[in-house]
Amino acid sequence: MHDKKVYIETYGCQMNVNDSEVMLSILKDAGYVRTEDITDADVILANTCSIRDNAEQRIWGRIEQFRIQKKKRDVIVGITGCMAERLKEKLLDCHAVDIVAGPDSYRSLPDMLEAVTPDNPQVNVLLSHEETYSDITPLRMDKNGVSAYISIMRGCNNVCSYCVVPYTRGAERSRDPRTIIREAEDVFSHGYREVCLLGQNVDSYFWESPDSADDNVDFAQLLEAVAKISPELRVRFSTSHPKDISDEVIYTMAMYDNICNHIHLPVQSGSNAMLEKMRRKYTREWYLERVAKIRSAIPECGITTDVIAGFCGETEQDHQDTLSLMEKVGFDSAFMFQYSERPGTLAARKYPDDVPEEVKTRRLNEIIALQNRLSLESNRREIGKTRRILIEGVSKKNEGELFGRAGNNKVCVFPAGGHKIGEYVNVKVLSCTSATLISELV
Repeated sequence: MHDKKVYIETYGCQMNVNDSEVMLSILKDAGYVRTEDITDADVILANTCSIRDNAEQRIWGRIEQFRIQKKKRDVIVGITGCMAERLKEKLLDCHAVDIVAGPDSYRSLPDMLEAVTPDNPQVNVLLSHEETYSDITPLRMDKNGVSAYISIMRGCNNVCSYCVVPYTRGAERSRDPRTIIREAEDVFSHGYREVCLLGQNVDSYFWESPDSADDNVDFAQLLEAVAKISPELRVRFSTSHPKDISDEVIYTMAMYDNICNHIHLPVQSGSNAMLEKMRRKYTREWYLERVAKIRSAIPECGITTDVIAGFCGETEQDHQDTLSLMEKVGFDSAFMFQYSERPGTLAARKYPDDVPEEVKTRRLNEIIALQNRLSLESNRREIGKTRRILIEGVSKKNEGELFGRAGNNKVCVFPAGGHKIGEYVNVKVLSCTSATLISELV
């Protein structure tokens, strides 16, 4: 009997990458080995995303490819993650899927694989109020062994009107900080030099001690504890929520050199009317005050964001408010999308998706054009500066060059000069594009 081989494809956010690593760890303990060759797999898993419709359409396309594999040989196909949670048994209707597993059911994967037959597909989409997988050491999938994702919490309580995440990942729960610190210490001891603490909303992380309220831990305290592991361990985190990011988190970042000076702070819209309709629970003014606070404490902090174009009822003035806020903040970069209605969300139930497609597209293009200019202006301000870089890999365009990120999350490309992936180097920025800083070793 050869070891059963599992092939996994991961779609969507960094949380999904971490979830795939958790699944692989669970399956490894059950006698499975990972393969990167789909034609060699006994089990094919797609860990999916539901955040936008086009993310789901990609999965439907992949399921057709998996069907081809099933015709060639005996192979089990499983859909896991957010799309599995959203669509549940409907995924079985295509007769190509054997297993449907939601984000809180990964411990049951070995049993589901054991029980599945052509006439007996397995479905487990129960959401949990307790599951954090805190006792499982993820099986890292990254190639470079430099940066590791560590999930500090699961679920979300915000219920923004456009967002499917609370329905696919369940209620918010924070992980025991001792297990987080142990995991960070473990990856550091294995040569990793950066950890990224993950949560749908890291700023609302709060662990209640069963022993004493004095032992409760909030996000600022967790961030400090991880930073103290070693000055050689870089600490990043994602994602922050503008309504929750505290002065304590900002001050903690300023105190420790190894906490990266970068905050991803999704704004979604610059219009108060849209923010209220989106149920974001902050105003334009509040957001700008938080940005001002960050920049007063950490003057060179990189700030990136998410922006939605064409949300329900968005007027031309609302759109102009978004452009003016982007200009005022001067974001370093942004993830930008046009609104995609998600079934089951408050917006889908309550608000008509009434902005015409061509208007959404035009507004999104204007947002992208503005951000490209802002990114270039931001990068030009880096020219002449020296930055400490953690080397992450070899440049795709030139094998004689390496790339890595500065603490402010900007990507630098520079001549290798005998250095290796995982090392820290100092580089001086010589020139730039809107996406990259062209640099030389100092």
